Amino acid sequence: MVSALGRVTRNTLPALERIGGGGGPVCQTDLMERIDPQPATDEKTTLLQFLDFQRATLLLKAEGLDERQLRQPLPSSSLTLAGLLKHLALVEDSWIQVKFAGQPEPEPWASAPDEDPDWEFNSAGADDPRALRDLYQAACERSRRSIINADLEDLSAGLSREGHRWNLRWILTHLIEETSRHNGHADLLREAIDGSVGE
Repeated sequence: MVSALGRVTRNTLPALERIGGGGGPVCQTDLMERIDPQPATDEKTTLLQFLDFQRATLLLKAEGLDERQLRQPLPSSSLTLAGLLKHLALVEDSWIQVKFAGQPEPEPWASAPDEDPDWEFNSAGADDPRALRDLYQAACERSRRSIINADLEDLSAGLSREGHRWNLRWILTHLIEETSRHNGHADLLREAIDGSVGE
């Protein structure tokens, strides 16, 4: 499928379901597709399509890499692509499942050691590459299913430290911001591993 800008990138990981209404699929039945968001659609679909574009970008940056490559940092940083996959899986579950939906923390986060606040980064190097990709995709799938019938004005079940509730609009915007920021890190990491650059 060709996007509005003629740019589609596919990876071969298991697919997730389509999101939004009235437009083409962001994720098809057997492939996750990286598709430019529609230029004119409703607000919720726009936010979800931008978020899915960033989700697919992270998976693209990690595609085809083995365990050694996924845990390779830059000389000036401890960040790895393995750590980013696991961290952003935690971010999805933390914001959508726990804070927005009020559900218990799912595994593996529920049994993560409290004494290591960066456990997802520190443990990711020992994880199987496919398991990391699947972990992230499963978290994205849970997020989609949890908000499919939610409105952007719906408030979170959880509270901030100041006692405020977030609406879904704020949470989706934050997820776009955080995923995009880490995709900038992923760009640098992937280029250092094998020279791959660009989309």
